[in-house]
Amino acid sequence: MRATDLDLRELLEFEPKGGVIRFAGDRALLFNTVALGLLRRELVETLGLTTARGILTRFGYAHGWRTADALRQHFDWDSEHEWQLAGGRVHQLQGFLVYEPVPRAPGELPKGFASSVWRDSYEAHEHLEHLGPSTEPVCWTLTGFASGYLSRVAGRRILCFEEKCVARGDAYCLMVGRPEEEWENCPSSDRRYFDRMCLDEALKDVTDRLKSTEQRLATRRQQLARVTVEEPAPGIIAKSAQMQRVLEEARRVARVDSTVLLTGESGVGKEAIARFIHEESARAPKPFVAINCAAVPEALIESELFGHVRGAFTGATQDRVGLFEAANGGTLLLDEVGDLPMPMQVKLLRVLQEREFRRVGENRTRHVDVRVLAATLRDLPGEVAAGRFRQDLYYRLRVIEIRIPPLRERRDDVLPIARQVLAETASRLKLPASSFSPAAADQLLRWSWPGNVRELQNVVERAIVLARGTRVQVEDLPDEVRLSTATMGMPGSAPILRPLADVEREHILGVLEAVHGNRTKAAAVLGIGPATLFRKLKEYRV
Repeated sequence: MRATDLDLRELLEFEPKGGVIRFAGDRALLFNTVALGLLRRELVETLGLTTARGILTRFGYAHGWRTADALRQHFDWDSEHEWQLAGGRVHQLQGFLVYEPVPRAPGELPKGFASSVWRDSYEAHEHLEHLGPSTEPVCWTLTGFASGYLSRVAGRRILCFEEKCVARGDAYCLMVGRPEEEWENCPSSDRRYFDRMCLDEALKDVTDRLKSTEQRLATRRQQLARVTVEEPAPGIIAKSAQMQRVLEEARRVARVDSTVLLTGESGVGKEAIARFIHEESARAPKPFVAINCAAVPEALIESELFGHVRGAFTGATQDRVGLFEAANGGTLLLDEVGDLPMPMQVKLLRVLQEREFRRVGENRTRHVDVRVLAATLRDLPGEVAAGRFRQDLYYRLRVIEIRIPPLRERRDDVLPIARQVLAETASRLKLPASSFSPAAADQLLRWSWPGNVRELQNVVERAIVLARGTRVQVEDLPDEVRLSTATMGMPGSAPILRPLADVEREHILGVLEAVHGNRTKAAAVLGIGPATLFRKLKEYRV
């Protein structure tokens, strides 16, 4: 028999009423490729890319080896070469791909021990659908199958890799198989995917990464302890009553799936609050996806949100998953939602109401389960009155509104945020600065911070870079901050009244910084006993 003689109607045995299905004599199952794609995503997200690739490659290798065995037992081949060619033919009959020989010029030698062009690879399609474009080839089970099949036929290890793959933007997938010893330019890490040891090594890699994460968290805790910062939520400083109230509101709304509108000036931390709501909700294990609506050109915003199908417009060479699908089961943040063009506002309203959409260029309606959070610095009621924002969309987004106050209205957060940024930035840049001088801290409190937290972060980073020693001095600050003489607050506002305990705490910690942590000297400067200072620091959790 020749490979071209194989016919699906003869290879497949089944009862019309259902039950056991056999292919080439072996029991077979029919799987939905979407389920396999979801399994792939779960493996990647749970175990990491390396481990997932190792598992799927070994699975494909075993499948290919067993298929070669079955075809050898059930058919009398004209030659061993026909038995080898049958692998590609069976692959195509089973629906994995469309197999084509590699075109060669007259007299050109074949590429490797075996090679073939793969079109319509189910694996590349599912990877794009569930994980998006890749920088590396992704047909792991298919190359594993080819390797196992050819290894059984040749009686020695033949390893197959992709030199081209649709998932990384190529027009087709190109598989090349060679004996293991001939892969001189192939990294050993690639060959290990075919070995059982690969899984142990991959799991060890996962363990090492978890240890590394734990070390980073321990370092962060030490940094925060050093600057006396307590985080009520990861990445959020909320010493002021205003921000504590915001966090309390965010915790309450996290328990439900209502749409939330986050308002506030640029740089106040709207995305940080959105992430906090996601992490506190039942959707935390699922994706958190954010998009800045103002940063995407009007012509591309629909494709960015809803995706498109191949050929929908010029340049759409393949299907693309939109951010609504990417966030399915999780949370989607529409940052700067007030900048959405009017046509997109209509489509967004429908998605929020019906929980369904269509990709650009597609007729099929897709359903999605996404919690939508929106953020804007614009005055949306004013935009509605001016006719630039739909009133119905405004009310649909503003089921719950959380206003995040600007930094000038929460003075108690300035120094804690600045100290946290100082500790993290100095560690990242490997610079010695570890504290502010009392005069520098005072100037930070005097500035009104029109750019809010983002401006504060930039000012602190600049000061760390310019600092000559372990402390940030006043001269290291930008001119507008260094020369500020007004107490922070709105122009013309009344002075901020603070509890005596807060003033005392800041003064004690400032003196302690000034004497480089020497508690005996700090107690002498403050005119109190060491035991009193120790008790105060214990109260401050220093």
